[in-house]
Amino acid sequence: MFGVTILGNNSAVPAFNRHPTSQLVTLNDQLFLIDCGEGTQTQITRYKIRQSKIGYIFISHLHGDHYFGLIGLITTMGLLGRKQILHIYGPAQLQDIIHLQLSVANTILPFELAFHALETESIIVDHPKFTVSCFATQHRIPCWGFIFSEKKMPRKIDRVKCLEFEIPSAFYDQIKNGQDYYKKNGELIKNEWVSFANTPSRSYAFCADSLYDESIVNKVAKVNLLYHETTYLKDMELRAAERFHSTTIQAAAIANKANVGKLLIGHFSSKYEDLADFLTETAADFQQTDLAIEGVTFLIK
Repeated sequence: MFGVTILGNNSAVPAFNRHPTSQLVTLNDQLFLIDCGEGTQTQITRYKIRQSKIGYIFISHLHGDHYFGLIGLITTMGLLGRKQILHIYGPAQLQDIIHLQLSVANTILPFELAFHALETESIIVDHPKFTVSCFATQHRIPCWGFIFSEKKMPRKIDRVKCLEFEIPSAFYDQIKNGQDYYKKNGELIKNEWVSFANTPSRSYAFCADSLYDESIVNKVAKVNLLYHETTYLKDMELRAAERFHSTTIQAAAIANKANVGKLLIGHFSSKYEDLADFLTETAADFQQTDLAIEGVTFLIK
């Protein structure tokens, strides 16, 4: 499974039973938390997410609605006896904030907390089955977006055919990479006889807070699912620019220019109770748009 569960979809202030930004990315057996606004712990409990399975937390920037829930979550993990390492990625100053909060409470965590400062656009997690990379967005303070990408071999094994041609399992990875196989007697077994094309790798881009910035287009080009903030409706474009945020039609423009598969919009201003117009305006320019509704899991296809 590769999917994104929305835990919080609002901007600065909790309102109308909407919570500040937080998302959970599930990729096979890995759980990644993106941002941790106030109330994230409650949402994790509400949607029956096993917090012990969260191995990575990514904090986009140091505005409170994106990280004020972090120290509570970390502390709870300790109280519940977590033992496995927790990786946190975020702006460098966040490490000092966490250290201060833990030290003034004389809290000693029973697990290793590995902090990784975000400094340059790069791959920040390189796992045999996936990568996570970060990219800068244009906000009032340093802010980062994240791209989650599957790693897949170009070919899939046809196990029946491999057994038929007596190919040892130790050679399966080479088969998946497209190599032919030679038996000890020199007989050639062509790759296409024992394998078939794999499905394309999938990707998800979380764009974080940003004003309208076309430099993002190349960074998120052709991802299967793009999350882009829409703090305001289109008639608030001037206010959006002044506050380094985006509107509905601006998010749609980025999605169109980047040729993404689907667009997810959120970070809604608390001035709006009804979100219907957000979908109407955005989908008018980019049809494959969904609202980031809390509790909903969006599968990446």
